[in-house]
Amino acid sequence: MAKDKNNVTAELPELFTVSPSPHMKTADNTRTIMIDVMIALLPAYVWGVISFGLRALAIGLISIVSCILFEALAEWILKRPVTVSDCSAAVTGLLLAMNLTVTVPLWMPVVGAFFAIVIVKQIFGGLGKNIVNPALAARVFLFSWAGDMTRFVSFGTKVNSLSPVLGDADIVAGATPLASLKAGTVPDKSVLDMFLGNVNGCIGEVSAILLILGGIYLLTRGVITWHIPVAYIGTVAILTFIFPKTSASWNYMLYEILAGGLMLGAIYMATDYATSPMTPVGRIIFGVGCGGITVLIRYFGGYPEGVSFSILIMNLLVWYLDRIGMPRRFGTKRFAKKS
Repeated sequence: MAKDKNNVTAELPELFTVSPSPHMKTADNTRTIMIDVMIALLPAYVWGVISFGLRALAIGLISIVSCILFEALAEWILKRPVTVSDCSAAVTGLLLAMNLTVTVPLWMPVVGAFFAIVIVKQIFGGLGKNIVNPALAARVFLFSWAGDMTRFVSFGTKVNSLSPVLGDADIVAGATPLASLKAGTVPDKSVLDMFLGNVNGCIGEVSAILLILGGIYLLTRGVITWHIPVAYIGTVAILTFIFPKTSASWNYMLYEILAGGLMLGAIYMATDYATSPMTPVGRIIFGVGCGGITVLIRYFGGYPEGVSFSILIMNLLVWYLDRIGMPRRFGTKRFAKKS
């Protein structure tokens, strides 16, 4: 109850609980969207299991189960509704596993899951309130153990053992195509091999064709839009074509867009609803920024891959990109202060 200027008692309007943006009226909900994302990711993940062995399957299961358990435990401790049934934690676990190598110790997905769910997601308020992508933040955090995160096996070397693989004589180590590009040399794999996924790399990043097909599925389902993936991959393509490290511009460009986690990051993680812009203009700027930073890190950074770092950096600028991209009211300046 409140009184107006004439001292007349008036009733206050009801208070509404407003969910995090974006606010769209649709038949879809968080659960259906997350199931679509998992369906899109599964072919590339299954190919990783086929290529690298049963240990890749174990890493995925440990990562998914750990994310679900940490989500439920954190929400119970924080006295929030337990929302693991929306499958968002499962998607985070799958993405985290796909960003790991098959040789990582089995405790690393658990540590990564804790960091992704508890530190990045729940402490900031839960689903839709995290300011950076949880799976990518966890991957970067796990580079605290850089030796484990950068130990790859040659394609076709199946790792079926659940025991530690460091120093295992049966494991054949191999450099990734991205490492060769970083050194300014052409990878020993063909462009077709990289397109199909017959290369070394993380569990879920090797098959570009399966990642692209999954992205097309998400586009047809309306889960993502074309703006960020096209702007991201297009920027990397243009910059690497104009400034190649080898004489063959076309081949070098194709190697750069097919190597590493570019397809996985551009299609599935840069498009995360909570950490990407809502406006088309903002999304395009976001994608261009991710592409530019990725090339900058690949060319001049100490680490050959820049996808994770570029997306996390651009995540922090989403608020500004939404302001730039939002429609301007007639007769007002774009960033005019409210009276």
